[in-house]
Amino acid sequence: MGLTFSPAEILVDSSWVADRLTDPTIRIADCRYRDDEQQAHAAYLSGHLPGAVHVFWPRDLAVGTAPVTNLLPAPEQVAVRLSALGISNDVTVVAYDDDGGHHAARLWLVLAYFGHDRFKLLNGGVQRWQAEGRPLATDDVIAAAARFTPGAPREELRIRADELARRLNDPILAVADVRAEGEYDGTLVRAARGGRIPGARHLFWKDNLREDQTFRSMNEIADRHAAAGVTPDHEVVVYCQLGVRASHAALSLLMAGYPHVRVYEGSWNEWGNDPARPVE
Repeated sequence: MGLTFSPAEILVDSSWVADRLTDPTIRIADCRYRDDEQQAHAAYLSGHLPGAVHVFWPRDLAVGTAPVTNLLPAPEQVAVRLSALGISNDVTVVAYDDDGGHHAARLWLVLAYFGHDRFKLLNGGVQRWQAEGRPLATDDVIAAAARFTPGAPREELRIRADELARRLNDPILAVADVRAEGEYDGTLVRAARGGRIPGARHLFWKDNLREDQTFRSMNEIADRHAAAGVTPDHEVVVYCQLGVRASHAALSLLMAGYPHVRVYEGSWNEWGNDPARPVE
């Protein structure tokens, strides 16, 4: 167990992407999200990076049955969806959105979980691209079908409810709730029950970003977690509502040098809807 990604491996700026817009070994993925799929697609069509395909994470990067529809897809499902998006094992995926990498990080998690580490995140998202006066396209890009073959799942990146429940008192484990404060303290209820997983520390995911939605320095990210008692010697479990903000938090921690970070994929959508699970 032990996996880290340096910021230099993951984060790229607009110039880096602009220089590679026509590179056939690059696949650009617009991961902008809205609650309605049509609205998300409309945001994409309003102006995206040239050549970018649109990734809608509930359709492309999640499976499940109600109410828990946010689990990681099985290998065969990943193969179909990523291949349809023009993502093969040979390309480097460059992802972005308009919320600090929030939804693009879900694509990172799926790729990393199945062994594909050729991933870049446009730091600052489409806003940074636009602010620099770079070109946008309004076509609906349909990528030529590719072939993505998932590797062996990296279970060290995921934890499931049963294991987490068994280990709530494990001193090696540190649980970080990265939702908004109201979700954490139970005043904002988004499942059958409000509250948090017992013992979870509150570490809001967006505090890993600056106001311009670029990432803070890795030292700042590490320091804010250490101040809450979440240190690199822990096995850190991150969760949110649907496992998307948690993906962003996990990537942030891995870049900050935390080698043992796992996303609770079901997150509060699963835990809060299961009356058998303890709630604080």
